[in-house]
Amino acid sequence: MMLSAPKLLLPADPTATLAVHGLAALDDPDLLAPFSRWMPVAAGDPALAESQFQLSGLHCAACAGIIERALLDLTGVQAARVNAASARLTLSWRPAEIRLATIVERVERAGYGAAPDAAAPARQLREREHRTALWRLFVAVFLMMQVMMMAAPAYFAEPGDLSPDLARLLQWASWVLSLPVLLFSAGPFFSAAWRQIRARRLGMDVPVALGLATTFVASSGALFEPGGVFGNEVYFDSLTMFVAFLLAGRFLEMRARHRAAAALEQTSAALPDAVERIAPDGSSSHVAPSRLRVGDLVRVCAGQAFPADGCIESGLTSANEALLTGESLPVAKGVGDEVVAASLNLQAPVLLRVQRVGADTRHQAIQRLMREALTQRPAATELAERIAGPFLWAVLALAAGGALLWSFIDPSRAVWVAVSVLIVTCPCALSLAAPAARLAATGALARRGMLLVRLELLETLCKVDTVVLDKTGTLTEEGMELLQTQAMGGEAASLLGAARSMARHSQHPFSRALVAAGGVEHGADDWTQIQELPGLGLQALDAQGRIWRLGALAWVDDGLGALATSESPAEPLAGAQLAFGGAGQRLCMRFGERMRADAPAALAALHAQGLRSLLLSGDATERVEALAAAAGVQSSLGGATPALKLAAVSQLQAEGRCVLMVGDGINDAPVLARADASVVMGQGAMLARASADALLLSNRLMDLALARGLALRTDRVIRQNLLWAALYNAACIPLALAGLLPPWAAGLGMAASSLFVVLNAQRLARTLG
Repeated sequence: MMLSAPKLLLPADPTATLAVHGLAALDDPDLLAPFSRWMPVAAGDPALAESQFQLSGLHCAACAGIIERALLDLTGVQAARVNAASARLTLSWRPAEIRLATIVERVERAGYGAAPDAAAPARQLREREHRTALWRLFVAVFLMMQVMMMAAPAYFAEPGDLSPDLARLLQWASWVLSLPVLLFSAGPFFSAAWRQIRARRLGMDVPVALGLATTFVASSGALFEPGGVFGNEVYFDSLTMFVAFLLAGRFLEMRARHRAAAALEQTSAALPDAVERIAPDGSSSHVAPSRLRVGDLVRVCAGQAFPADGCIESGLTSANEALLTGESLPVAKGVGDEVVAASLNLQAPVLLRVQRVGADTRHQAIQRLMREALTQRPAATELAERIAGPFLWAVLALAAGGALLWSFIDPSRAVWVAVSVLIVTCPCALSLAAPAARLAATGALARRGMLLVRLELLETLCKVDTVVLDKTGTLTEEGMELLQTQAMGGEAASLLGAARSMARHSQHPFSRALVAAGGVEHGADDWTQIQELPGLGLQALDAQGRIWRLGALAWVDDGLGALATSESPAEPLAGAQLAFGGAGQRLCMRFGERMRADAPAALAALHAQGLRSLLLSGDATERVEALAAAAGVQSSLGGATPALKLAAVSQLQAEGRCVLMVGDGINDAPVLARADASVVMGQGAMLARASADALLLSNRLMDLALARGLALRTDRVIRQNLLWAALYNAACIPLALAGLLPPWAAGLGMAASSLFVVLNAQRLARTLG
């Protein structure tokens, strides 16, 4: 297998180019990168791209099926997957066989809108959809109020107070005012119903359109020929009220969908428009972030976002990584520290050596994972969509049967009974029950710094009863902590400050841990002739020309033996890993792993939820047991190889346990793939991430407990939504069939049902704060 793709040289602002040049610009391969990635193909096969699109005009699962079927008929399209809840399309296609502009045109001919999921055109599409929906809603609500005023005298006037001529005049006025509502505001229902019928996929818009058309035709018949086949009653007020209620519900659904899309685009907007690149000769030029290459040196000023993943080469600052990790506090960054694209430089200018650009950056990876998660359809959602289809056929049969029955009981009411049944049973709430809740929960977790790769994790977390944790990088932080020091021939604080100042010139893990420990530094500018000897450490001269060493204990003691003028070196600190010495003085230092600050509280919260905990690590059993005891883990296993970890999790599953695995390393990849649910820490290896269901970008273990709590609440909300939809239909269908539920009340009930589902799901978005 190999990656086959054309070379991408991005323009300075690809999304702006798309916005300016329109649909034809999509055929330029240089513009695909912001919303596409290249998939593995066999040698010699044409390149295969997977592109993300934002859609408009979708109202139910049937719309998704129409778009998928229309695209799959095109040569060169390998796969098309539409998520109706988030209005997103994932398209696999071969650029050598079909133009992307042709694909977009096919979506538009099917009656929907499509734009690349890159900020500018997608935002314009949302704004256009929002503006159109707002106008349709305004027309429907405004004219509904006028029609209600025209209809009010017929409801409230005493017998004889309203003359027949005036009553007819008010009915004609209601008919005229209903025309814009039917033709403009309700237009999407009729066009969507027609598309669904043509595609032979029955959706929610079919019974809605039938109900609206039947109401208008019957009311018009009663107006044109009073006392005829359609009787004397007109229901233009019910018609306009139903359209207004339904449009209001769909407007709120659209707003929720747009908020989710805007949250994703926030990470795109975080990158700077231009960055200062430093050439080898010292000259500088301003270029777009898309023009950067690995190895470039760039200057990032205070207040500017880092344009790529890289390493600080010069300068000290702090970075705001809240957008990527959920961490609200600034993170200190010094020479040798890594920074991620789209994080914000807060304090001072720094020089950055670029390590990863474009699609390889963590920023782009997060965006890609979020898009993929939003296009997935969990099993529960697909089940609801499958149920909605047969349910609609049953509704049509029920409406026809009700109309036939009432044609014998009271022919003047047969039409209204059929309309009420069609309207009240529209399964909008049923199809929205699961997607709306999962979309809200996914957004809430993303704001906390936990990114779902697979939406099924929300379902699995509800069943988890055992959490298995790796030690290094998961239960402990990535770096090390200075635990103990021992000074000889000098003051410990002074020696430690000098050691820190020398350690800044090395990227060795012990040197970085020493600097990270903080504290006063001495003689930072006095070191000269600095040398780093592989396997030994740093050696330098102080202001007096004396040799000092920072590194392996035996090497430092060798230097002391040759240079010491006083006592011989004392017995060193047991377990010392680093020493600093010179001029007859020595400092021994012992480091250890630093447990995450929130680990005990997180484990206690998970235990309170009824979960068992197990710590698996390849480290020595004594250290693993000590850390497990300190963190509050219930059981532990040290000396565990990847195979042993896999066997331990398999054994738990054989016992009937549902296992959540939390890890970060390459050696955790097999057990992450084996576990029922898996979470990888934000700094985890790429192979581990590929096996994970979620990325914990915040690196806060407490978010695991919060995520499970939110998953349980999401499950409850979905059950509430489904129960509401079932009770609503169970209560209203008999009333409609009995002729006790007029069409206007049926429209109000159906819209209220959908609104309840959406608003109930939105509670999850505010759950985690």
